[in-house]
Amino acid sequence: MNNIALMARFNAWANDRLYGCVAGISDQAYREDRKAYFGSIHNTLNHLLVVDRLWTCRLKETDHGIKSLDQILYDDFESLRAARKTEDQALVDLVDGLSEEELQSPVTYGRMIGDGAHTTRRDHILITLYNHQTHHRGQVHAMLTPQGIDPPPLDVIHLLEELGLS
Repeated sequence: MNNIALMARFNAWANDRLYGCVAGISDQAYREDRKAYFGSIHNTLNHLLVVDRLWTCRLKETDHGIKSLDQILYDDFESLRAARKTEDQALVDLVDGLSEEELQSPVTYGRMIGDGAHTTRRDHILITLYNHQTHHRGQVHAMLTPQGIDPPPLDVIHLLEELGLS
């Protein structure tokens, strides 16, 4: 398994662990404005799904249907959680279906912010997606701490240990 495929699995694993923690807080705490970039845990998790869909549709060169980076795709936690699991598995399947040559091939797309066409290699898009996920998962992790929740470690090394690959 190459590192791009490993990171798709890590992404799914980390999201599953984080959503498990979020499931333990009240709806009020879930939606409370915490002065983070997207305000609440709910809005931040929706943003992550929005951006993943945006990037994966760009990789597949299909229409993403996303209207804005703060779009709320699912207003309730359980629907968002189910969509997250589906999106994560779709990303694993997508990455597993790409050859090394395809990973290095360029994709041309328009950005949500700014104008004009941009061209980026598929593997670089995936690195961007994984990095973006890690950034905002860290924000959610920090927003959970005041709720008395001690989220589990979300480092790649812990997944590698679980998989017996360390």
